[in-house]
Amino acid sequence: MLLSPKLYGTSIEEKRKEIKEYFNSVFMRYESLFTLLASSKVYYQKPESLRHPLIFYYGHTATFFINKLKLAQVITTRVNPQLESIFAVGVDEMSWDDLDEQHYQWPSVEETQEYRNSVCLLINTLIDTLPMVLPITQSSPWWIILMGIEHENIHIETSSVLIRQLALESVMESKDWIPYLHSALPSSNELITIEEGSVALGKSSDDSYYGWDNEYGSHQAIVSSFKASKYLVSNAEYLSFVKDGGYTKDIYWESEGLEWRELNKATEPSFWIENNGEYKLRILSQEIDLPMNWPAEVNYHEAHAFCKWLSSQKGITLTLPTEDEYMRLLAVSKIKKANNNLQKYASSTPIDMYKHGDFFDVVGNVWQWTRTAIYPYDGFEVHPIYDDFTVPTYDGKHNLIKGGSWASCGNVASSQSRYAFRRHFFQHAGFRYVQSNYKEQIDNNSYESDKLIAQYCHFGWGESYFGVENYSKECANIALELTAHLPQKRALDIGCAIGRSSFELAKGFDKVIGIDFSARFIRHAEFLKQSGVLRYAMPTQGDLEEYFEVDIRTLNLYDIRNKVEFWQGDACNLKEIHQGFDLVFASNLIDRLYDPKKFLDSLASRLNKNALLILTSPYTWQEESTPKERWIGGFKKSAKDFDTLEGLQEILEPHFRLKETRDIPFVIRETARKFQHSVAQMSIWELQ
Repeated sequence: MLLSPKLYGTSIEEKRKEIKEYFNSVFMRYESLFTLLASSKVYYQKPESLRHPLIFYYGHTATFFINKLKLAQVITTRVNPQLESIFAVGVDEMSWDDLDEQHYQWPSVEETQEYRNSVCLLINTLIDTLPMVLPITQSSPWWIILMGIEHENIHIETSSVLIRQLALESVMESKDWIPYLHSALPSSNELITIEEGSVALGKSSDDSYYGWDNEYGSHQAIVSSFKASKYLVSNAEYLSFVKDGGYTKDIYWESEGLEWRELNKATEPSFWIENNGEYKLRILSQEIDLPMNWPAEVNYHEAHAFCKWLSSQKGITLTLPTEDEYMRLLAVSKIKKANNNLQKYASSTPIDMYKHGDFFDVVGNVWQWTRTAIYPYDGFEVHPIYDDFTVPTYDGKHNLIKGGSWASCGNVASSQSRYAFRRHFFQHAGFRYVQSNYKEQIDNNSYESDKLIAQYCHFGWGESYFGVENYSKECANIALELTAHLPQKRALDIGCAIGRSSFELAKGFDKVIGIDFSARFIRHAEFLKQSGVLRYAMPTQGDLEEYFEVDIRTLNLYDIRNKVEFWQGDACNLKEIHQGFDLVFASNLIDRLYDPKKFLDSLASRLNKNALLILTSPYTWQEESTPKERWIGGFKKSAKDFDTLEGLQEILEPHFRLKETRDIPFVIRETARKFQHSVAQMSIWELQ
């Protein structure tokens, strides 16, 4: 199997060829995974209630290429806007994900395959024609192509987990996905000492290989001496825990784990099938006798409970390793071959098959749970083209898994990769245990310090400056006043940022849908809805900061918060379900869209009769946001000035009547002594 291409090289043509081979290999391998499905009907099954049916994942990886290339302005037109709306949002059940199947009319498998074929052709054409400069950097369009390939590698793994959860009659065997089918009694596990040593984690910007944003930055630590298990925990070792009533004794389970165990009525690992005290194991397309010398595959809660049980059995304190400890283990190991990158088998293998120095399976076979909730390294920066890859997981609820599995390919198999999942999620994941007193030194500052997020928090929720009212609140109040004589059932707040206007509109409307393109913004809006409190730090001067707290209880918004829903979405390609609104409010949005006319043309069909459309904008047109040929004003037309209001009238007047305009000032604080003072024009339109 081809490995990730290096970012460096001396020959442009050779690098094109290398990336092209890598893309097509990964793209086709993902498609081959779905040959395990027994019929087209299986694409529409949901192996897990918190995930979409499989047809979504089949189309999603292709759509990802288009969405990211479009955002990076590498391409200007979509392949299929309708499918790209359906297949847009990802894998983890974040609170803003839409999992209501009534909202979707899934395309046929044939239509989805045709779409994938079109995307494949487009990417191959781009690889043949895009200008290339070596090395490839994060600002290069080639970075976006590599991002799409590595994203597909992620879904090779996550989709294979979903296929394992299908009923056996829904799958069939494939010559391309052959498991290892031998079993024996495992070697006895033991603890081996790892001496004290330092770890220096994090990639530099000039690293030789593609990486996700969470891999960059730096983290250094001295890891004191500890002991680690020689092998991953085997099915035989874990079976002792099961037979000793480990799933029935609350003392071994954390409260979150107890809640999961009771909700799912779990009595053994998810992929085990019990029959009269005997167990089988579900692998991709078969059920086999439980192989005692394979690693046990469990979620974090089960791994943690096992460690508590084994501690009580041995009279010592055993736990899961931290990320620092795992990386220290990796540093003292000798890795030559491993069960990863789908090099040989489409399944786990015995725990004593791949020796890595004194230990086995330090990488590969199955992922290894850690007790570390993912956090940003010092110097972490969000990649602007995929701002929702990592940041939503910095919530203390996503634990790192390390080492990769048999299905880990490309970046996923890298020793520097940092993937984290909810603690109840199933991957091809197991664990090893450690005897350790090590305490990670992680800055758990509860104040959001990302400069862009903090600035938007303060703009939406901060103080009034120089006698200018809070802009989001002022606009929402005007909207409520103008719609007072209309039905106030449903409002759409598009470009809602951190959600202030959405909450304020809920004072009058029965339901408010807040949509923003940025998952980071939506994450913070949703966090505020759930917790009622949001803290952030604003720069004052130099490295100094001032700390702020938003409490929606003090703003009389807490009791109405459940009238608001937050969605991630593209204003120029909104889902069809967003219909039947009495108000659409778009704040400072149209001059930041890649295709404002397309957005405006879509609005009439989303509004009820006589409903209002309210637009605000300072009309700050910039080519970085909107290609100049798509500006709707702010240029010469027939040798005369053509302003944006005229452009709005030209587009909207077939369906809307302009009622009035107002000037609305706003102030954006940058530091304690630097502010932006702007004036937006609010235009109010009535649907005819």
